[in-house]
Amino acid sequence: MASFCARAVRQSYSLVAKPALSRASPRLLCTASQQKKDETDKPEQSAAESLLAEEKAQLEEQVKDMTEKYKRALADTENLRTRSQKMIEDAKLYGIQGLCKDLLDVADILEKATESVPKEEVTSQNPHLKNLYDGLVMTEIQIQKVFTKHGLAKLNPDGQKFDPYEHEALFHAPVEGKEPGTVAVVTKVGYKLHGRTLRPALVGVAKAP
Repeated sequence: MASFCARAVRQSYSLVAKPALSRASPRLLCTASQQKKDETDKPEQSAAESLLAEEKAQLEEQVKDMTEKYKRALADTENLRTRSQKMIEDAKLYGIQGLCKDLLDVADILEKATESVPKEEVTSQNPHLKNLYDGLVMTEIQIQKVFTKHGLAKLNPDGQKFDPYEHEALFHAPVEGKEPGTVAVVTKVGYKLHGRTLRPALVGVAKAP
């Protein structure tokens, strides 16, 4: 009788507890399934994020590289434009350099011609010589005006300090009344075209005795 009662109690307890277990098991199964799904998705999301981060870094590097190339291209273009502009300006200023050199010989001849005429003979009593001399002087003055108009300036450095960029020394000699290192004699005047020496003056330089 006692064993029968024990079995009855166990069966009744089993019947009471079984519905509770039946009700709890779907929720537990859903939670476990979600946890398992989350654990499965985490590696996939991590791999995708890594791939996106890598692509972003590559794109940023490409943008940086292209920006540097663009800046260098702009700088090269600006340098080329500046050099081209300088070449154009120099061509305008010094394009007549060859013609000026040829005209310098004409100016030298006119200067020699006027200097060779005895001034005491240039009088109204000698009208032919006077007219010739006046014509030479007027021509020399006019050609110097043309030179000045086009930026050609005469260099007559008598008494100035010797400058190797503007003067060409033919000799060095002691000269009374001249400081050493100064121009004592000008054999041929020089010329500068827009500040650039076109022909150096031929000079003799004084030196210490």
